[in-house]
Amino acid sequence: MYFSLIIPVYNRPFEIGELLDSLSASTYAKTFEVVVVEDGSTEKSEAVVDLFREKLQISYFFKPNSGPGDSRNFGMRQAKGDYFLIFDSDCIIPPQYLDEVEKALAVNPVDCFGGPDAALGSFTDIQKAINFAMTSFLTTGGIRGGSERLGKFQPRSFNMGMSRAAFDSSGGFGHIHPGEDPDLSIRLWDLGFKTALFPKAYVFHKRRINWSKFYTQVNKFGKARPILDSWHPKHTKPTFYMPTGVLLVALAAAILAAFGYPLLLFNVLGYFVAVLMLASAQYRSFKIGWFAVAAVAIQFYGYGTGFLKSFVKVRLLKQNPEKAFPELFFKK
Repeated sequence: MYFSLIIPVYNRPFEIGELLDSLSASTYAKTFEVVVVEDGSTEKSEAVVDLFREKLQISYFFKPNSGPGDSRNFGMRQAKGDYFLIFDSDCIIPPQYLDEVEKALAVNPVDCFGGPDAALGSFTDIQKAINFAMTSFLTTGGIRGGSERLGKFQPRSFNMGMSRAAFDSSGGFGHIHPGEDPDLSIRLWDLGFKTALFPKAYVFHKRRINWSKFYTQVNKFGKARPILDSWHPKHTKPTFYMPTGVLLVALAAAILAAFGYPLLLFNVLGYFVAVLMLASAQYRSFKIGWFAVAAVAIQFYGYGTGFLKSFVKVRLLKQNPEKAFPELFFKK
């Protein structure tokens, strides 16, 4: 068997059904297996999984809650494939996905890869706005959206593939969350494995979150980055500081404007006008454009403040990351 699809799920039976339904429509002609790992949920997905047993070669496992990274590791230990394809439960997989991965591996047989993040037309306006904030070149440099320009790509675990050899050598994901996927990529590089972006292997990432949950998510992303930099200092990049820099520039712009020097504030506002216009054009909706402005503002504020707090505690004060931010770590 070539592909084993690993799907951790936690209290989201309503999501796993959509994902499995999309996989049942796959155009891939070869056999593949689906491994669903229930991470200690109180709302179990087993009944939903049972509905697809005649459509998919699928197995279901229930384990105590230990986080998404450990659940992915558990699933890979049960799987039979040469390559493990890892999805979040809030993804919808295009029919041609496995075909595109197989073709890409034939050209570039790397041991770890990832694909972009896209939005379906049926997504809500807020989901589309958050997708814009997470994928646009104006915000993340287009990394999640497929316009990767970095020398090395760090796959994201909502859409990630890894060879059995890479898993066996690395031990898989660590117990930090979020941040477990870039940590794994860096450890694989240090072991001599290569990573790559497969632009045509995209998924539709729903992100069933509201503004408050989105803030919490990006704030945790910001907290995780200085921790990863402390673990892997040679892989630190200036771009990691950008959201915090933008936040500080915006604060300085507001202060200068209050004292009669508005030029910097006009530049900041010009950036958000660009966000508004680009998002509105991309989705053909000014409403989504305004939502995108809100999403980008939340993204920069949440990530920037999280990064700054973590940088001070972990990089400057040398505090133990697990004690400084226990909410980012699951028990080993």
